[in-house]
Amino acid sequence: MSAFEDKRFLIVTGKGGVGKTTVAAAEAVALAAKGKRVLVAMCNAKERLSVMLGSDLVGEEVSEVAKNIWAVNMNPERALEEYGLMTLKSRVLYNILFDNKYARSFFRAVPGMSEWAMLGKAWWHTTETRADGSPRFDVVILDAPATGHGLDMLRVPKVIVDVVPPGLLRRDAERAMELFRDPKFCAVILVTLPEEMPTTETIELAAALTQELGIPIGKVVVNGVLPPLFSREERAELERAISPSDKVRNAGDGSIVAGRDRAIRERVQAASLARLSRELPVKPAFLPLLFDNASTPHAIHELAKRV
Repeated sequence: MSAFEDKRFLIVTGKGGVGKTTVAAAEAVALAAKGKRVLVAMCNAKERLSVMLGSDLVGEEVSEVAKNIWAVNMNPERALEEYGLMTLKSRVLYNILFDNKYARSFFRAVPGMSEWAMLGKAWWHTTETRADGSPRFDVVILDAPATGHGLDMLRVPKVIVDVVPPGLLRRDAERAMELFRDPKFCAVILVTLPEEMPTTETIELAAALTQELGIPIGKVVVNGVLPPLFSREERAELERAISPSDKVRNAGDGSIVAGRDRAIRERVQAASLARLSRELPVKPAFLPLLFDNASTPHAIHELAKRV
């Protein structure tokens, strides 16, 4: 079960294809099971969350997708419009200042403005309240873009603070950056696979987040972990038994090849897990490789028990 019920903002990121949305969905289900009201905010993504939660397609409007879980697939231009309206608190003033071709061209030309619009919208949802003054959402989960784009998105508030003159935009960026650095408020969940390249990218991303941006790492989730079948000695013996260049002549050879391939994968997995444990600031958590479809409500609920 998720250990993040005391956080207000979770940022889920990692290399593309490692299962970020799967982990975001599992965290949302785990938190909702504890009675938390959770919003999952996606960044103009190819929408898969609805399949995982068995809901209608998630669009640009915040909608309830399961008990205690809401979701939105943020569009940069729509998010910028919402940000302008929230800042100016006047549709008339917004139309004068923002809703014209010159302003739209200017904002499209500003580096990072689209990223800030989505990041700022996700952060703003942590400030929303209901009629009784309680938070509309207890936890907002940002399903951030993959490693490089995700890091660029998280750099934007600092860039704004460094280059933008004092005003509303810089004020909001300063406030957001302060909260992202507060471990009581925010945590990053890094998602990876037990493979060499995702492991390297995860370690580099963790260093950039902590050393460059000062954003705390709350959890590292290693997705798709295989249960080991062989000892270290057995793996070495299988790898020596038959080389990739040898021809498979019979069923026995085929079995040895299958065992060798599994042994190689286990060796790479063991090395990756050891490196992640050694070089990251938090101990990794593991999610098993599901041999059935992991993008089903049943699979997500099973993973939610382990995040």
